[in-house]
Amino acid sequence: MTRHVSQALLSLRDMLASVGPVLLFAIALLGGAYWWLDPQPPRTVVLATGPAGSAYAEFGQRYVQALAKDGIRVQLLETEGPEANLQALREGRANVAFVRGGTDNGPESDLDEHEDPNEGIVSLGALFYEPLWVFYRPASLAGSPGQGGAGKLAGQAKGQPANATAASTTVLRSLSQLQGLRINLDEAGSGVPELMRRLLLANGLGPTAFIASEMPPHDATEALKAGQIDAMVLMTAPESPTVQRLLLQSGVALAEVPQADALSRRFPFLQTVTLPRGMVDLARDLPPDDVGMLASTTALLTHEDTHPALRQLFAQAAQQIHGGAGWFNGARDFPNTRTSELPVSPEGDRAINGTPPFWQRYLPFWASNLLERMWLVIGGLIVLLLPISRVVPPLYTYRVRQRVFRWYARLREVEARMEDGEGDTTELLNELDELDRVASQITVPLAHADELYALRNNIEKTRRRLLAHPAPALTANAAR
Repeated sequence: MTRHVSQALLSLRDMLASVGPVLLFAIALLGGAYWWLDPQPPRTVVLATGPAGSAYAEFGQRYVQALAKDGIRVQLLETEGPEANLQALREGRANVAFVRGGTDNGPESDLDEHEDPNEGIVSLGALFYEPLWVFYRPASLAGSPGQGGAGKLAGQAKGQPANATAASTTVLRSLSQLQGLRINLDEAGSGVPELMRRLLLANGLGPTAFIASEMPPHDATEALKAGQIDAMVLMTAPESPTVQRLLLQSGVALAEVPQADALSRRFPFLQTVTLPRGMVDLARDLPPDDVGMLASTTALLTHEDTHPALRQLFAQAAQQIHGGAGWFNGARDFPNTRTSELPVSPEGDRAINGTPPFWQRYLPFWASNLLERMWLVIGGLIVLLLPISRVVPPLYTYRVRQRVFRWYARLREVEARMEDGEGDTTELLNELDELDRVASQITVPLAHADELYALRNNIEKTRRRLLAHPAPALTANAAR
């Protein structure tokens, strides 16, 4: 039993020694490709969100939980809003960022016309609508005392605002009705103040036609409730806690934008959306009618230098987080690549419009990602190793036969001494016996046993010849 085990181990050693050079070559190629392609992503990534309590911050927490399952730590970078997010992405302080459409002013930027501030920035897809929420106090429009209103309107609207609970039926029918009111345009860095000034200017309201402020949403909400301002503007997803609170706040109404179609034609990054009747609260029928609004789409932007595996993870997480139906969209309307203002990353396009590889359903992230990044190298290596692997069988055969053939040199030496008469017969017979003893201990696979028996047979033939014809030196000694 021990002999069989020894024979098996020896055969395995020969096999490994034969395959070893090919394996070392393959490992060296794989190691070089791994170093060059760098398939495994960094374990930490920075996501620029927005102010605390915003919809961006809420979504950021979902991405933290989604990527944590694959061992990726997402650090949330709080900023003033989309404009600051885009700047953080340009400066390299963030790897991924939520950026609203229209945040980049494009031709109106102060940058040199030959410079592209967004060079190297790509999109992972549009994620959701961010409607333009205009909340106001109907009492201010009606000219109630102490509200700083602009006077009563000439006519009345047919519909009611989303949560109208005030006694007055006065509603905001046009942005031009904001003339003379105290309006909070959202905080600087959100991009909303610049957008609202452009929209108000299109409605004939210059900078001096209203009293503007730029308070954070939370402070503006409190000021609106206290009557310190007459209207406030937000541009955020309906998941925003501030929006949820204002929609149910008594004495505050949501403005419909009847001119939404015209404004969306003037500002291509804006679209018309509808808040369906009863969407806020079905039991209370809020809003009591469909509300036409303006909205922009928010995209998940990243830099092309961000590791492809991270871009893939974020794109796949976006499918899970934003793929359901919402207040302004149906199921699977988002994420999409239709409204992207920047080039879409291949990872984003594949996650949204393509079919993920089947192995992603069965392999853990690290293994799936490794196969994803190195499949071409692995395939090329297999093609390269097929002809090289042909040297393994001859090399294995050579090693096994060499174990036998190397003793023929010693046998030839004994025969030469016998022919030349060097040494006596007893000495030569002892050498042949030692050679036979060594040969009997040689272990070879059964496929090469004939070569071992041939060696022992040749040793026996030499012994017989020696006994039949004693060495000359021995004969001469006997004669004396």
